[in-house]
Amino acid sequence: MRVLVQRCWGPWPVCGCPGGRPSPQWRALAGLGGSPGGEDGRGVRVREKPPWRVLFFGTDQFAREALRSLHAASGILNVHPSCLPRWRGPAPIIHTVLHGDTVTGVTIMQIKPKRFDVGPILKQETVPVPPKSTAKELEAVLSRLGANMLISVLKNLPESLSNGRQQPTEGVTYAPKISAGTRCIKWEEQTSEQIFRLYRAIGTIIPLQTLWMDNTVKLLDLVEVNSSVLTDPKLRGQPVTPGSVVYHKQSQILLVCCKDGWIGVRSVMLKKTLTATDFYNGYLHPCYQKDSQPQPRQCRFQTLRLPIKKKQGKKIVAMQQCIK
Repeated sequence: MRVLVQRCWGPWPVCGCPGGRPSPQWRALAGLGGSPGGEDGRGVRVREKPPWRVLFFGTDQFAREALRSLHAASGILNVHPSCLPRWRGPAPIIHTVLHGDTVTGVTIMQIKPKRFDVGPILKQETVPVPPKSTAKELEAVLSRLGANMLISVLKNLPESLSNGRQQPTEGVTYAPKISAGTRCIKWEEQTSEQIFRLYRAIGTIIPLQTLWMDNTVKLLDLVEVNSSVLTDPKLRGQPVTPGSVVYHKQSQILLVCCKDGWIGVRSVMLKKTLTATDFYNGYLHPCYQKDSQPQPRQCRFQTLRLPIKKKQGKKIVAMQQCIK
């Protein structure tokens, strides 16, 4: 959500007038026609004292002319869910979880022309990141904090603007949009902690993916593996490589080997949603029955390699893939 604030020293026609008509000033700004002294101005309530007009937009799909006019009047405020300059960009909450940050926060800032997330800071507060929280859960925490901070800034807006401070030049990090390849687990490269962070960051929104015998598999429910499971003699006696899949009957989970250990998977989606037991009965057990000594690339999860994508009328963009 972005907040556009326009200082208005003259009478202030307020939206919500009888009949639901927008004010003449807003109609002119939006290109709807009409004038303050014309017919459209009848029945409009006015505010005689300054101080500020605030407009809320839920998306960026509003007229560029309106944005330019409001910015020229007094500027734009942004509620950003991170402690700027850390995690500038469109996905700060996801990257906070993905990188295991223990502290985050919310920043109320002014937006500079043509560049977001670099303007003066009007207010900033920090909060601890709850252990093992997902991006969705953290978003709820920061939303409540951001709403309260925004109200505080708007109540004392002239003072807040005059006390704004420039962002530090040190500690700048970026939070780009998540690419399609991010969801692909790299079994040989990623540790169990990195995989669980990835799951908590995007797994509840975009299921993580892997390959099983050239078929894409979505991993729906990841769980940490209990230490007692790892001491099971049957598990310790098997030769494994990253991506190896073992079914643990007692806990009814799939154990998947990664760079430094194991993760647990309770359910997957292949052609349909399958429990770990279903996957074992339908795919894993028959694989080992067919070949008692399967090759390294068989009977295990492999890293999904995404194809090259092209943009219309542009050069081929960088390949978004997961390297084996």
